[in-house]
Amino acid sequence: MKAIILAAGYATRLYPLTENQPKPLLEVNKIPIIEHILEKLNTIKNIRDIYIVTNARFYDLFRTWHCNYTSPKNIVLLNDGTTSNDDRLGAVGDIYHVIQEKEINEDIVVIAGDNLFGFELQQFITFSERNNSSSVAFCDLKDVEKVRRRFGVGVLQGEKLIGFEEKPLEPSSALASTACYLFKKEDFQFIEKAMERGSADNTGDFVKFLVHNSTVHGFVFDEHWFDIGSFESLKDAENLYKNI
Repeated sequence: MKAIILAAGYATRLYPLTENQPKPLLEVNKIPIIEHILEKLNTIKNIRDIYIVTNARFYDLFRTWHCNYTSPKNIVLLNDGTTSNDDRLGAVGDIYHVIQEKEINEDIVVIAGDNLFGFELQQFITFSERNNSSSVAFCDLKDVEKVRRRFGVGVLQGEKLIGFEEKPLEPSSALASTACYLFKKEDFQFIEKAMERGSADNTGDFVKFLVHNSTVHGFVFDEHWFDIGSFESLKDAENLYKNI
């Protein structure tokens, strides 16, 4: 099993903070966001290689960080070659880029580089292995008002994901997609098909496509979760993590 951290975005909503600094290297409780994610991945015995995909604009900053970070895993930086928000590959495009570049033929755990969560990653992996399917981690926010027009929303039948809505006006549940995925290698073909369809940007659109073409399960947790997409969420994460 391999892991991919998506870190090639340009975080324009956090300008000027991220104008010259990639969002995954912003600190929460004096630790870069990406290191919080790596702390989770470092505990997984079945994962040896972790691929961090970034862009040409921030690649050197990640190289500097990488030189000063020690991990029991083999961490590999990849440059997707983009230089701005206008020519970005998109999340699905970056996943496909890593799979092709590194000729991956194993299941992959994919985590967005601005994702902070409280559940144990091994529980998510065990869940996916038990169901023998690709899986999506959902945070149960308990209130549809908290997901309305903000997050991708999952619809479950038992543990099986039967529907996915991207930032719906009328959510069918309060299960927010957390940009933490496990994709079975058998489903890589659908990543390629999504690319052919022009759906390279949004993982939510890909999950919706995958639900209609394969079997996907939803792992539900209620521990903390932050999607660092605004100054408010960054402040909220800082307040929680400094007290953990």
